[in-house]
Amino acid sequence: MTSPRIALVTAHAARALDDDLAPLVAALNELGTHVQIIDWDDAAADWSHVDLAVLRSTWDYTERLPEFLAWAERTAAHTRLLNPLDVLRWNTDKHYLGALAGRGILIVPSLFVEPGEDAARALERFLDLHAEFDEFVIKPAIGAGSRDAQRHGRDAHDAALAHVRRLLDADRSVLMQPYLDRVDEHGETALIFFDGRYSHAIRKGPLLRRGEGPTSDLFATEQITPRVPTPQERAVAERTLAAIPFAQPLPYARVDLIHDNDGSPRLLELELAEPSLFFAHAPGSALRFAQTLLARANRAAPLQLVTH
Repeated sequence: MTSPRIALVTAHAARALDDDLAPLVAALNELGTHVQIIDWDDAAADWSHVDLAVLRSTWDYTERLPEFLAWAERTAAHTRLLNPLDVLRWNTDKHYLGALAGRGILIVPSLFVEPGEDAARALERFLDLHAEFDEFVIKPAIGAGSRDAQRHGRDAHDAALAHVRRLLDADRSVLMQPYLDRVDEHGETALIFFDGRYSHAIRKGPLLRRGEGPTSDLFATEQITPRVPTPQERAVAERTLAAIPFAQPLPYARVDLIHDNDGSPRLLELELAEPSLFFAHAPGSALRFAQTLLARANRAAPLQLVTH
């Protein structure tokens, strides 16, 4: 039996920044696979020569989403893309939060503003809806790594409005959320799952500081430590995965939670496209993921979109 050929898909600008690549390559080599690291937009790449193309750090896709999704569609016609194309289309736009809220998932309260809408009116509506919060976050609906995201206070109304207008003028949908103060103390809890099974979790320190502009880097610098999630956090993460409108289980998923003022975990983001998996903070996790990929490479049936 020939060894599976697995491509770990990245971006040129992310190769030196992705701390997960080296341990994952080592784990896949240990299992006897043929593994390559390939930039997603490498015109010379022949995706028909690999059994799996696994998205890992395609972190520039937010600036080139139509091009990226067109690449994903072409690639999925030649090899098995993980996560699958329909999942990528759904998860690369944070409007999915509204879909999950409609399925009963407790999310951070979210209001979307679309290009062509009145920015000032939308901001006033949001502030009226969440009058109990002194601070809030404005971010693009299509974005990753806190790029173009910023924390604002009510006393910085003009700066917030300018932020919304800047995104809308660039034809980008805007997401506004109240800033939940407990994140400053508790941080975020990111729970990682392989094939639907819990693997490990980490704590992210708070990323957005009041008065700081959005990062101009590929992603904001993160403070990461291991964390044991609470039973309540595990339950919310598992309910979130169960609410995804796709065949289960997905080979990899990361569920990012923060706590509201009552201490209840709420979904901040669901990462199904190219999440960091933080192998360095969980011994054995790279091998667990490599084993998941090996099993997928030996499995012929494609994942299908399902409806609930």
